[in-house]
Amino acid sequence: MKWSLRIARFAGIDVFVHWTFVLLITWILLTNLGAGRSLDESLWSIWFVLSLFVCVVLHEFGHALTGRRYGVKTKNIVLLPIGGVANMEKMPEKPIQELWVALAGPAVNVVIAAIIGTILYAQGKMQLPADPSGAINTGNFMFNLFVVNLWLVIFNMIPAFPMDGGRVLRALLAMRYDKVKATNIAAKLGQVLGIGFIGLGLFYNVWLVFIGIFIFLGAGNEASYESTQALLSRYRVADVLMRQFTTLHVWDRLDKAVALLLNGQEKEFLVEDDNRIVGVLTREDIIRGLQQSNTDITVGRIAKTELVQLSLDMSLKDAFEQMAKAGIAISPVYENEELVGVVNQENIMELLMVQEAMAASR
Repeated sequence: MKWSLRIARFAGIDVFVHWTFVLLITWILLTNLGAGRSLDESLWSIWFVLSLFVCVVLHEFGHALTGRRYGVKTKNIVLLPIGGVANMEKMPEKPIQELWVALAGPAVNVVIAAIIGTILYAQGKMQLPADPSGAINTGNFMFNLFVVNLWLVIFNMIPAFPMDGGRVLRALLAMRYDKVKATNIAAKLGQVLGIGFIGLGLFYNVWLVFIGIFIFLGAGNEASYESTQALLSRYRVADVLMRQFTTLHVWDRLDKAVALLLNGQEKEFLVEDDNRIVGVLTREDIIRGLQQSNTDITVGRIAKTELVQLSLDMSLKDAFEQMAKAGIAISPVYENEELVGVVNQENIMELLMVQEAMAASR
């Protein structure tokens, strides 16, 4: 994954850490040293943050493994300075399944807090040791980790997208309303809460402003995504089929692809071999080929060989999801095993823009 380093793989899911995570560790170290704390105390703070992010990873695996139970795959988990993200292909369609997936992450933190709390209680240390400096050390490390896991549960259960609580709320609403209406209700509540956080942050803590902005934008994006999915489900591939398209042969030289790119409107091309579509070539592939080699290279050497074959009667929502999952911009369309046209993501987006414009004029 770009700008990220893979640090682990568990249950077939890669865990990446984004390079900006290094900035967080550096900032913690410099802040502690700048506050007059010793190197040993500063390293304890770093160890605490790393332990916290282990809990975050376990939280994300809670979502991922529960989603797998319902047939939803997780591409990877990425650690960012602001937390972790489980890149799931989609959320389950059934509300009860989405509910369990959303609850699984916070449930992991509840279990972690329960284990730590039990250990502290058994040792008679179920209270924060006095430390005027506020530094992390051997005496307060576990208690702080216990408290932070509880805060993770509370924070993630805020009933607003993109928090887990927002998905829990949407799942509960979807048991009574359709998914679009449920999403819109949850998103509007999330945006109200986001504005509230921003208002509080202006008077009390600037971090609340960033949290509020994060929630406000996340809620809007979720509502927009669900509306788009609902709109796509009303159309078939046949509604956006392009019957005029250009194909390249695997043995064509790259300069032919460059000429087609410059002399026409097409940005993606099907690649054939023995009258079979065997790959696709995009503008990005052409540019990358020019950077790595020259125009003498053949199209077959740089074309993507992963294909999604669509049919005319397929739902446009399913087609779009399959293309996005495969990371391809154009797909061949078949009818009775005969190639009849192509569909690309740009044309799908144009359909959405046309429908939104028509809806706005009514």
